[in-house]
Amino acid sequence: MRVAVIGAGIVGVTTAYELSVDGHEVTVFERRDTVAAETSFANAGLVAPGYVTPWAAPGMPGKVLRHLMSRDAPVRLHANFDLGWAWKWWRACRAETYRANRLRMQRLAWFSRDRLHEITRHLRLEYERRQGCLVLLRTAKDLALAQTGLATLTELGTRFEALDAEQCRAIEPELASGTPLHAGIHLPDDEVGNCRQFALLLRKKAEELGARFVFETTVQKLRGGPRPTLVHLRTPRQKPSVSPTSHGRHVSDAWPDTEPVAPEPVAEDYDAVVVCAALGSPMLLRPLGLKLPLRAVYGYSVTAPLRRGDHHPDPGPRSALMDEHFKVAISRLGTRIRVAGSAELGGSPLRHHPDAIATLYKVLTDWFPGAAQLQHAQHWKGARPMLPDGPPVLGASGIDGVWLNLGHGSSGWALACGSARLLADAIAARTPSIDIEGLGIGRLRR
Repeated sequence: MRVAVIGAGIVGVTTAYELSVDGHEVTVFERRDTVAAETSFANAGLVAPGYVTPWAAPGMPGKVLRHLMSRDAPVRLHANFDLGWAWKWWRACRAETYRANRLRMQRLAWFSRDRLHEITRHLRLEYERRQGCLVLLRTAKDLALAQTGLATLTELGTRFEALDAEQCRAIEPELASGTPLHAGIHLPDDEVGNCRQFALLLRKKAEELGARFVFETTVQKLRGGPRPTLVHLRTPRQKPSVSPTSHGRHVSDAWPDTEPVAPEPVAEDYDAVVVCAALGSPMLLRPLGLKLPLRAVYGYSVTAPLRRGDHHPDPGPRSALMDEHFKVAISRLGTRIRVAGSAELGGSPLRHHPDAIATLYKVLTDWFPGAAQLQHAQHWKGARPMLPDGPPVLGASGIDGVWLNLGHGSSGWALACGSARLLADAIAARTPSIDIEGLGIGRLRR
């Protein structure tokens, strides 16, 4: 089949690869100049199935309201946020709905991690990755609040170990001794990996299988049917004359060879179209009668080189950590350290909230003071495409010829490989490898 994929984030790249593995003729359309340039660019990098749960959970509305009063809050709400989405999210926080969605996401997360390992091993991909994740609990109250999560891990058969402060520091020797630490939870089977690096490598493997990536191209219109049609327009950006600053927004250093600019939009027919365009998807699907409640929940990260010296040849974390109190992840990516967190509802993608950045620096200096070269730090803000109830939407859209792989929220990296494989199996009418109940568009039409 001749298949078009819209979007080249981690979800679009993995989808293109899996479809190419199945022998399809794949073309990927991406508005940016490279893959993984937006939401997938500088995320935390955690692949932690035990932590992949719906944000819509019992008690969460109250927690969000309490967080809004704190300067270091992990959640921030702006006046322009969609109240209709918030209402649907509030309804999904009911215990029965949460349990169903949690199991759906967990099944997909474990399958996705296994598929990630299969791809990495089969293709011999070498990217920055480390094994293990340590959850840091600053106080006895943090430990008490974590008990519900521990019960969930036990129920799901997730391997973990409850640790005291001394045992935590044995796993992560560079943790600051002056920062209060009550306990920890070690998840040895979880990991951290460089999402963007993986996407760049997998793009090359997809191209070796025949996939074609068309960058700096915006899909303007989509029509369903036995031969669905895309209308796209080349939209190249002006190449920069100088390199971006370390605190500026990302601009790719490598500008790929591109085809001549088409003066007019181009319409092309395909056998199938897969929409992986994250927050650009509702605009394409709405004219077809499909209204998805997909909204941006922004996250932040700070990435900096580790400071090496004779007395500290290997500073910083050994793998991944989660500060449970501030909901901030700390990741080791090669010779760099990344702190990531925050959930900003509404606002602007171009405006960095100073308190959100300050919280990331606070958590970094609390646990690893002096470990990073902060003068070279890179700030990033990305929009997580989130559905109100949690799980993504995979499979047929209900529109002839149009398929969906959308709404992974803050778990795109953790769910991408499994979602892509399930989508490719659905297009091929194969029996899925896991139970996909509740992952289709029907869930949102009830």
